[in-house]
Amino acid sequence: MSVTDETVRKIARLARIAVAEDDVPGLTGELNGILGWIEQLGEVDTSGIEPMPSVMDIAGSGTLRWRDDVVSDGNIQDKVLANAPDATSGFFAVPKVIE
Repeated sequence: MSVTDETVRKIARLARIAVAEDDVPGLTGELNGILGWIEQLGEVDTSGIEPMPSVMDIAGSGTLRWRDDVVSDGNIQDKVLANAPDATSGFFAVPKVIE
């Protein structure tokens, strides 16, 4: 499959994306490159590969691997609030939105 400049214009119109006319040839080349990679993936022999429900190997153990929930970069409250427009008692202060 090959993408033409007219196809790029149609895709941009359907997606409601403003594309300058000077950018159309570049996008055409990029989309054709992406489609080329997809065609290459279609040529890979996957007949002996079982479909995977997840990229993580959880089939053997039946459970996910857990890690400790620890704070690794804490104690920087002053740095976090340094650029806040308004901070009160160590928290971001925001205007009341419900009366």
